[in-house]
Amino acid sequence: MRWFIFLLIVMAVLWYIRGIEEVTPPPIEEGIIGGPVRALRKAEGFEKSYLEANDAHKKKMEEQLEDSGG
Repeated sequence: MRWFIFLLIVMAVLWYIRGIEEVTPPPIEEGIIGGPVRALRKAEGFEKSYLEANDAHKKKMEEQLEDSGG
């Protein structure tokens, strides 16, 4: 009887090990929080364009200051 229980345990462990596979998780965008992640990625683009426009505006203001009296 002990051998039978031992055999069952060994078979269960082997069955469990066989079932373990390297499963790649789905991308975040396809998960539960996909909507907010997409919104954040979209906002990154807006932020970059805003910062570039701000830098261009600063340069333009500095050039005008130098031309007018500096």
